[in-house]
Amino acid sequence: MNPVVRTDALTKRFGEFTAVDRVSFEIPAGEVVGFLGPNGSGKTTTIRMLLGLLQPTSGEAEVLGFDIRKNPEQIRERVGYVSQKFALYSDLTVEENLQFYAGVYGVGERGRIREMLELVGLEPFRRALVGGLSTGWRQRLALATAIVHNPKLFFLDEPTSGVDPTARRAFWDLIYRLVEGGTTALVTTHYMDEAEYCSRVGIISDGRLLALDSPAALKRDALPGRAWDVYAEPLLPALAALGECACVLRVGLAGDHLRAVTPPETVEADLLAGLGRDGIQIHLLEAAEPTLEDVFLSLTARRSPAA
Repeated sequence: MNPVVRTDALTKRFGEFTAVDRVSFEIPAGEVVGFLGPNGSGKTTTIRMLLGLLQPTSGEAEVLGFDIRKNPEQIRERVGYVSQKFALYSDLTVEENLQFYAGVYGVGERGRIREMLELVGLEPFRRALVGGLSTGWRQRLALATAIVHNPKLFFLDEPTSGVDPTARRAFWDLIYRLVEGGTTALVTTHYMDEAEYCSRVGIISDGRLLALDSPAALKRDALPGRAWDVYAEPLLPALAALGECACVLRVGLAGDHLRAVTPPETVEADLLAGLGRDGIQIHLLEAAEPTLEDVFLSLTARRSPAA
């Protein structure tokens, strides 16, 4: 089966600045793929090229079998898209917004409007003005307007930015209901916990796709060693001590303790020796389960300036 999305060395430059740098990947049907990276890492630019809204500087890509250079209109007719700032009309009701976008896509069935309202939980608010809705409910409506034409693929660009954790979880439940119905989703996010919901996660930094795999595989294969939780005080001197330790690849603050990544052969005694400075008290030092944040920070730290 052909992939739903395929890119080959996709690149976008703005003058001397490279926003997307030789990105290659494939997305088969029925997956939820997340692109994880900070603002400015190239996630939105990649999606805009896949939608045919931006012409690539070099490289190739196909979406649903259509070339992004030659067939942008055919792509946009067949996909759904929720941008970071979706163009909902605040002076129209929920139902009126949905009717408008249904008309744009040529959807005339009244039953489809009702179906979308029920799917995203907005039926009780269908006559409410959009300007009075919370961010979470507006994003649900944005999703409904993006899929009213029943696309086989939809792009969600930071869809839960500014949304509270409970509403974010509910939004992801909606995404998976759609995917179970035969849709494919590409979602960008800078939330580490959201990336755990994805079938596969692509880690992006400075326009480069550093890794793409399932969360479990990334934590198993992409981390260069072991993760440790270190509870010590004073915290900042302990941070400095571990930062100078030859056996520590990366160390940082993690709330009330330190998080360190070391080579796989490192043992507890090695870290204790590194913390053996006057005045540092060690309360707890233990091996920890790797997280996607560990993977992300380790991958980005390993990039050389010339990469």
